[in-house]
Amino acid sequence: KKWKQLSRLQRSVIIFLFAFLVVCGVISYTSMEEPWKSLTSKRLDDQKPEPEIPGLKLANPAVLPAPQKADANLGDYPELSPQRPPKPPHIRRGPSNLQIKAPRRDVWLKTRHDPSRVTEELLQADKEEKTEKSVISWRGAVIEPDQSTEPPSPKTKDLEKPSSVEAEDQKEPVPINERQLAVIEAFRHAWKGYKDFAWGHDELKPLSKSYSEWFGLGLTLIDALDTMWILGLKEEFEEARKWVANDLVFDKNVDVNLFESTIRILGGLLSTYHLSGDSLFLEKAKDIGNRLMPAFKTPSKIPYSDVNIGRGTAHPPRWTSDSTVAEVTSIQLEFRELTRLTGDEKFQKAVDEVMKHVHTLSGKNDGLVPMFINTNSGQFTHLGVYTLGARADSYYEYLLKQWIQGGKKENELLEDYMRAIEGVKKHLLQRSQPRKLTFVGELAHGHFSAKMDHLVCFLPGTLALGAHNGLTADHMKLAEALIKTCYQMYSQVETGLSPEIVHFNLHAQKGQKDVEIKPADRHNLLRPETVESLFYMYRFTGDKKYQDWGWEILQNFNKYTRVPTGGYTSINNVQNPSNPEPRDKMESFFLGETLKYMFLLFSDDIDLINLDKYVFNTEAHPLPIWVPA
Repeated sequence: KKWKQLSRLQRSVIIFLFAFLVVCGVISYTSMEEPWKSLTSKRLDDQKPEPEIPGLKLANPAVLPAPQKADANLGDYPELSPQRPPKPPHIRRGPSNLQIKAPRRDVWLKTRHDPSRVTEELLQADKEEKTEKSVISWRGAVIEPDQSTEPPSPKTKDLEKPSSVEAEDQKEPVPINERQLAVIEAFRHAWKGYKDFAWGHDELKPLSKSYSEWFGLGLTLIDALDTMWILGLKEEFEEARKWVANDLVFDKNVDVNLFESTIRILGGLLSTYHLSGDSLFLEKAKDIGNRLMPAFKTPSKIPYSDVNIGRGTAHPPRWTSDSTVAEVTSIQLEFRELTRLTGDEKFQKAVDEVMKHVHTLSGKNDGLVPMFINTNSGQFTHLGVYTLGARADSYYEYLLKQWIQGGKKENELLEDYMRAIEGVKKHLLQRSQPRKLTFVGELAHGHFSAKMDHLVCFLPGTLALGAHNGLTADHMKLAEALIKTCYQMYSQVETGLSPEIVHFNLHAQKGQKDVEIKPADRHNLLRPETVESLFYMYRFTGDKKYQDWGWEILQNFNKYTRVPTGGYTSINNVQNPSNPEPRDKMESFFLGETLKYMFLLFSDDIDLINLDKYVFNTEAHPLPIWVPA
């Protein structure tokens, strides 16, 4: 009745309004439906499982941008396979001024092996500590802008910054295991001795509860910084960082060895900068790097062995004008990286000139180099003596590692490395009796010596690293044979610890072992080379026996070298289990190298210092593999 009472105009208005409301409702429903479908689809996509990672040899995306392929022109080495094209990198740059704020102990241990908990745990820690907005580094520490420091100078504001791995890029967590926990316990025991009796000094003397000085620069502390970071020892790391910030001063009237201070101090600071993102360590690295440069002011550009870092002067040893070949050719990784970070070309230019000069020198024997080089003439001296032990060892290591560091583009380095390995096979390889162990001897004026330094046990790991990077498979076969020999240098000795030098028997005799030890050679300095190679072999093959061999070595270190009040000591006699004759000295490399490689050896996490992203210097400090921006 009411509808009929309405006028025609009123009816028209009502019909129009009703139609308008219906149309608006349809449009609204349609516009809401499509985003919901899109959101649902996106969530389903997010729930798809990550593609499975094939074996241990997978090249993962680099922390820095991925490296280019090697040059197509591979010279005389057709066996080289080209590098596989990498995935596009996922990069996040850190702020210009960074300081470490490590999470609480419980958060640290959970998150460093469980990326799925990283965000939740750290957010909870942030609530409790009321921290400012921060980013998460790849080792689980909180890195936040340093409000107390001045902004970087124009000269350093464009420095390369280390990158953090985003949570979504991390793989399934690999839990820490009992053997790794045993390494952590060993490190803490060693660190306790250093902290109690040698804090801020170079080396601990654990028996006399005192210390010894070499350079007076806290060598053990600096050498151990990145080990603490990798092991997750945040309290120890924070305490050591404070010492670096407040007490590490390089403006001292003291002579330092160019090689040792480069690999231990410069390398340790650069590595810790990359792992932690803390600019303090880069600033210290720049300082020591600049102070070491006077060593290169020689007539030949071959650096002097010693530098006074306070006076800015350099000189050779008192008894000779020679430098050792290993020392002048095993500082390149560190100085090249310093140039990449600072943009100052002088560092890389100085060390590259050394390598180019050595590349052209006569006096080599099928790629093998003599042990000494004269800083005035630039020529090899003491010709005719060839070894992969002391004074020559890391020359060969750094040929390969520089090639890897630079993105596999510097073919002169590769050529020298490949020739040298062929020279080793031709002149230095022999097999012992009775077990036919393959070993690397020495050559002196055409006469072969069955002497092998423990230092030579770096070679299996280096060969395996080369094979992993596309070199001939024969290198891996040789690595497998040599690491077996290095293990036998431990297992055939009464304490289960290797002496500094062994001599191999070449002729079978009843009741005789392969290994002979002379009284002057039977000391053990807690060296890392065998454990280092075990780490590479396990990482690339997955063969558990390498972990078992390393576990035996760690147990024997604990049995014969551990000092109850803190620390470990080198020993004089590996052949006397009842009295190994402790020497009262813990070398810095025991914390910087031996225990670090032990921890990595016992890990099944290939992303714990991924060898497709990092290359270790000869003191076990990981530096990033270069890649174009």
